[in-house]
Amino acid sequence: MDILLLERLVPEALAWLESRHSVEYRPELAADPAALRKAVYKAEAVVLPRKVPVTREFLDFAPRLRAVARMHVGTDNTDLEACRDRHIRVIQASTATVRSNAEYLLASLLLLYRRGIGSALIGDRHADIRIGREINGSVVGILGLAPAAHALALMLTSLGARLIGYDPAVHHTAPIWQRLSVQPVSLSDLMARSDGVSVQVMYASRYQGFINDKVLAHCKPGQLWTGISRSALFEPHAFAQALTDGRIEACMLDGAEAGFASRGTPLHERENLFLTPRIGSHTREARLRSSWYVAHRVHEALSATRMSTLDSLTSAPMELEPAGGGAGRSTEPQFIIR
Repeated sequence: MDILLLERLVPEALAWLESRHSVEYRPELAADPAALRKAVYKAEAVVLPRKVPVTREFLDFAPRLRAVARMHVGTDNTDLEACRDRHIRVIQASTATVRSNAEYLLASLLLLYRRGIGSALIGDRHADIRIGREINGSVVGILGLAPAAHALALMLTSLGARLIGYDPAVHHTAPIWQRLSVQPVSLSDLMARSDGVSVQVMYASRYQGFINDKVLAHCKPGQLWTGISRSALFEPHAFAQALTDGRIEACMLDGAEAGFASRGTPLHERENLFLTPRIGSHTREARLRSSWYVAHRVHEALSATRMSTLDSLTSAPMELEPAGGGAGRSTEPQFIIR
């Protein structure tokens, strides 16, 4: 077996890969670690879902592995150092979901600005009419310059929004702000001036609890929030208080970690907090882009490995020595290549 798939590719990309390599599709292994370790022992490449971590222990069971691929973005569940030590290529479809995530952020902002649409979508045909807001002319805070923010900024600008932004890892003089038509401001200014806030910070462990009491103290009352960042970015008690006292009127987050708003947590009873199960990156178009990207990069990785092996064999010096001689054998020289 060349490639072990636990994540489904689109049929066209799968057929293309199967015409070049031996491929097994075994999605059930994601829930069976013991069976996965046994199967990965024979694989040169694996395509894994988000919930399957790649650790040093995992790699101990995969001596032939040359590539680890994922359809999603994010390396928090992949030990990059262990992969590097073993010369295993890590493949991610990092740009395939940029557009789909940007459209999720825009759609959720629009739904929060016009809450009556949501009432109709859940079947309430006689809901009270609610006064909505318009994106045009409103101030939207871009919190974090992850790739989805670049596409979102263009969409919001075309709708007439005024954009201000902050990223803890990007200096306010960086050219990217001007290219995106986003005015860089301090974090407190972004909180104080924004009608809506879109959160797409590239998460790192140092940003755990980054959105806390100190940050939320500056909120303009009645803000509407959306986000695709890790939910660990939010300090739960401070965030729950802001949702309760009116600083944040409503918030829609995609892909919050398990337990973020479960029973017994400060956020569990907040009816103005809406969580979606990481649907921002799940569109037909994004799946098509990510499938083809992964298929091509996995093929490249395996082909490069085999070419390197072939080169090492053909570049080895050849020794010629007589193969015959002696009574009863031809006296013409014969040679064996070693």
